[in-house]
Amino acid sequence: MNQRVETSPPELGRLRGIALIVGLVGAALTALGAFIDARQFFFSYLIGYVLWTGVALGSLGILMVHHVAGGAWSLVIRRILEAATRTIPLMLVLFLPVALGIHQLYEWSHSEAVAASEPLQHKAPYLNVPFFLARVGIYFAIWLLLAHLLNKWSAEQDERAETREIEGRMQRLSGPGLILFFLTVTFAVFDWIMSLDPEWYSTIFGLIMATGWGMSALAFTLAIFVYLRQSEPLRAVVLPAHLHDLGKFLLMFVMLWSYLSFSQFLLMWSANLPEEIPWYLRRMSGGWQYVSLGLVLFQFAFPFLLLLSRDIKRNPRRIVSIALFLLVVRWIDAVWLIAPEAHREEYRSAFHLHWLDLAAPIGIGGLWVAFFAWQLSRRPLLPQHDSLLEKALHPAHH
Repeated sequence: MNQRVETSPPELGRLRGIALIVGLVGAALTALGAFIDARQFFFSYLIGYVLWTGVALGSLGILMVHHVAGGAWSLVIRRILEAATRTIPLMLVLFLPVALGIHQLYEWSHSEAVAASEPLQHKAPYLNVPFFLARVGIYFAIWLLLAHLLNKWSAEQDERAETREIEGRMQRLSGPGLILFFLTVTFAVFDWIMSLDPEWYSTIFGLIMATGWGMSALAFTLAIFVYLRQSEPLRAVVLPAHLHDLGKFLLMFVMLWSYLSFSQFLLMWSANLPEEIPWYLRRMSGGWQYVSLGLVLFQFAFPFLLLLSRDIKRNPRRIVSIALFLLVVRWIDAVWLIAPEAHREEYRSAFHLHWLDLAAPIGIGGLWVAFFAWQLSRRPLLPQHDSLLEKALHPAHH
């Protein structure tokens, strides 16, 4: 079962090369857009940044769930998740444009806006530039530490014949790590997305985003898993049962995201409070109402109905098509969350989809996927000495 790192699948090299070219072209177009319309550049860049940070951090969350639950079914995707978490340093570097665009993105960063708004004055101890940047440092320090330890111990597992102690170590870290993960993700999306409209707030917005990021991460992981299924050592490993389990997990994320999103909408709409309802009114007028309807259909109803089918979940082509489709819908969701704030009035925002809204996610995504593929090629695709490996490779025998 040993696999040398030098024999990484050739598919990873092809993926890395194509992604790098696409990323560089997208990054060049995005940089050009910064000179044409600086304000639009920062909003579009934030869309792409939120989308791909979600894949990296969602992978960290799923990885810790795997260690806590101790299930054999998720062992076959563990190295994909670990490689995705090793892209978090890249996302820290890519946060620089967001930091430089604070005054373009966030109303609360302007002293005159704070002076003219009583709610902003109350929130000023939290919503201010120095504390905002300090919090970003804290978030990334926690995420980087969790990812580093889990990846370090996983690499040690390949070198030892007896790894029960290492497995226990990863499990003990992942329990409190999940608590830290949800707290930091909640405050991060409060800062990066919710504060675009500093007078709006939702107590479950963090859970909605964490669930959405988990959906993004699992959809991407499933797509890579199927892409590599014809390569060693996965050629002899991937079974319909594995795809079935991953499909059920993806269905869970679809259902949970839908439940939380509808709960937030129902509570705010029924309360009809002036500090809450304008956020939804801007997304239910000016053309955005069709995007909202599309999210209901394509991020819930359509994948929900398809993923109920046992045959679809066990068919590689069909399940990967759903996964890739969900990644596209996750981009639409990021646009829906961020773009209306770029051209908003109090109760209205005209639909506006800029070419940078597509170029920036493609540029960031291409660079991210290239870095991910390089990281994935550096280690064996399967943990070498995990106690659940035999059960994961032959689920029907157990």
